[in-house]
Order: sequence, then structure tokens, then C-alpha cells
Amino acid sequence: MINARSRDETSDLTWFKSSYSSSQGGDCVEVAAGPDRVHIRDSKSMFGPQLALTPASWATFIGQLHE
Repeated sequence: MINARSRDETSDLTWFKSSYSSSQGGDCVEVAAGPDRVHIRDSKSMFGPQLALTPASWATFIGQLHE
């Protein structure tokens, strides 16, 4: 399940980006784990659209990246 979330709903989350991201900010995706969703946003647009995936959907997505 994918849901769009507002800034207010995710303002208290701690966001992380990959250690592979460039120090200049580059093209990065940031991820934050919430109590029942994994939140995803573009690091260059922190106040833009965000996605929220169920942990199962996130695990499936990550699993596909490693194949």
C-alpha cells in the first residue's frame, strides 16, 4: 500500500539517506521509519510529496533492488 503523506504527519520523523549519496546533496532519496509505515522523500524537495509504504511493501521493494 502506498499513501501520500503531509509534512505535518512526518515532521517528527528522523530521516536518513544512503552513505553512497554525495556530500553535495546529489540525487538522493531519504527514508524514515514510522510506527506502521516507511516514509520516502526526495532529499532535494524535503517539503514536496512523500510516499508511505507498509513494511512488507518496503521489504519487497528493497529485495528487488538486490537482485
